[in-house]
Amino acid sequence: MARPWLWLWLCLQLPGFCTNLLSSQTPGYILTKTNNSTEIVCPMKGEHTGVYWYRWNQGRQHFEFLLFSSPLGKATYGTNISQEKFSIRGTSSYHSYRLHINRLHGSDNGTYYCCTIQSSQLILGTGTQLDVVDVLPLPSMSTLVPLTKKPMRCKPKNKAINKKGACTPMVWVPLAAGA
Repeated sequence: MARPWLWLWLCLQLPGFCTNLLSSQTPGYILTKTNNSTEIVCPMKGEHTGVYWYRWNQGRQHFEFLLFSSPLGKATYGTNISQEKFSIRGTSSYHSYRLHINRLHGSDNGTYYCCTIQSSQLILGTGTQLDVVDVLPLPSMSTLVPLTKKPMRCKPKNKAINKKGACTPMVWVPLAAGA
């Protein structure tokens, strides 16, 4: 298939066009700091011709071809795509491919998709949203009031009862009747 980007566009634009042709890409969302690195995993099932990686840029409203990696490990990069920034790592049996992205910046924000061609069908990844920020937000802190209750005890009204026992017969009779 000469133009996998066209199939990718059709899959994302036309509801139901590729409903049975999705590959569960992980993670679904990444929030990380500037200058960090990250990795996106695309599982492969069966024979395939390699994996294509694209980025959807919400601001520019277009797909950008990042790279293609063949099962033999040869990579073909898109226009102005740095080999130092993007690299592919496949498992020894190539049951998954990992897109590794170095030195992240705000310009790397977007949704990343992997796709492959199997039996003349385009298998599309579910997408990974990447957000790169200068400072990570603090985790939300919820204030919980401890729920500590002291055990209830029968308190005698006078010291004379205290010598006989802690509770009067009025307390014990209903308890004994229920048993």
